[in-house]
Amino acid sequence: MHLLGLLTGFLGPLILWLVRKDSSPFLDHQGKEALNFQITILLVFFAFTIIGIGLAFLTLGLATLPLTGLFLIYLVLIMVWEITGCIRANRGEWYTYPVSIRIIR
Repeated sequence: MHLLGLLTGFLGPLILWLVRKDSSPFLDHQGKEALNFQITILLVFFAFTIIGIGLAFLTLGLATLPLTGLFLIYLVLIMVWEITGCIRANRGEWYTYPVSIRIIR
């Protein structure tokens, strides 16, 4: 479920969690974690877009350079956290993302 988020966004973890959540508490927890993280990513992307458009308009595009750098750093962190979640879940560890809004409990 963790790695599926890189390819499908929140839809893959959502479908897989809905199908497998009743089979074990571990899959239920990891599915919720993956789905909450994907929803958090979506919200941050929307915030980046709104802030980026506003700052680009106010600064005639000059603010897009630092925001692009921050965005690329965030993309790398997303990949690292999701791969870490996949590896730890594969080992049977209960992984919790370091930065995630707990929407689904």
